[in-house]
Amino acid sequence: MFQILVIDDDPAVQILLKRMLEKQGYKVATVSNGEEGIAQAVVSRPALIICDWLMPGLSGLDVCRYIKKDPDLSTTFFILLTSLDSVADRVKGLDAGADDFITKPIEQNEMQARVRAGLRLHQMSRDLKAQKQILEAELSEAADYVRSLLPTPMIQPLNINYTFLPSQQLGGDCFDYYWLDDDYLAIYLLDTAGHGLKATLPSISVLNLLRSRALKDLNYYQPREVLNALNNTFQMNYQNDKYFTIWYGVYHQIKRELVYSSAGHPPAILLSSNHNNIQLLKTPGMPIGMFPEVHYTDGFCKIEKDSTLYIFSDGAYEITLVDGQLMGLESFIQKVTRFYHLSSSPLENILNYLVELNSKKNFDDDLSILQIGFN
Repeated sequence: MFQILVIDDDPAVQILLKRMLEKQGYKVATVSNGEEGIAQAVVSRPALIICDWLMPGLSGLDVCRYIKKDPDLSTTFFILLTSLDSVADRVKGLDAGADDFITKPIEQNEMQARVRAGLRLHQMSRDLKAQKQILEAELSEAADYVRSLLPTPMIQPLNINYTFLPSQQLGGDCFDYYWLDDDYLAIYLLDTAGHGLKATLPSISVLNLLRSRALKDLNYYQPREVLNALNNTFQMNYQNDKYFTIWYGVYHQIKRELVYSSAGHPPAILLSSNHNNIQLLKTPGMPIGMFPEVHYTDGFCKIEKDSTLYIFSDGAYEITLVDGQLMGLESFIQKVTRFYHLSSSPLENILNYLVELNSKKNFDDDLSILQIGFN
């Protein structure tokens, strides 16, 4: 049985509405002012509220604004009862959050029809809210599953740490690092286009494929060959139109050499204790799956002692600022460099900075940053 709350300082109106609505099978509560109305609404969480506009103390607009700001009352349908019928007055009511209006004097059939319509919308809102909660719970479980697949931080012989913050919609970020043998370490980070499970599933597929070395006759020590094989395997025409960017590198710890290749991915940042030594590691190449017959190339660099490598997804810098602008890659590189030279915990400080910088409650995209310290 739906519960309806009537808020009106006129006892006659209270009695009239209570009788009319109870005849329709609704459970009705009545109060005489806005303060009592809010208190009753918080306790009973009615499906629908009929509230007089003009009352001593809190007006109907005040009550409406309070109700609409309360997350627990977000699906409550709010009807303003008023003798005001100008367009300007109705605009005020709509701006306050009112869902509908009933004009005095009350016409019974119209009132009953508007209540029925309001309750239908209330039920639809409740159903949508419940489905949204189920979806968010499933996405949270999916994010936890992705986390469970990620590697554990490494201390020796390299110091590897990372941050992974899935967006509210869950994106397609995934990364891994593992020893190909005693001397060679493979490192990669990929980002599938789009959001949701459709973006996450290809990322997990790539992770499992590379981790198990399931691509036969492939030289996993040669980044360009790995990207060529992935491009042949994950053409977007056969992957629900999903493509992904990736940065893949192999580090030889004896020679201190890094060979790498990238496919449409942001450049990795290589920093050394020398403040002037900043290298952006990137090779030309289209994202994986976008076009067949793409050939990728390798890049090479020597790794100085005490250097640190940062590999990241575009969610680390495509952050909306308060003024509506995006942070951008160049600003991100400057901040990473600054925190690296000024902080003993650069990754933690970078993450805290990005969280404070973000103008929204959640990030629009997955945020992934790998930090590899070459001790």
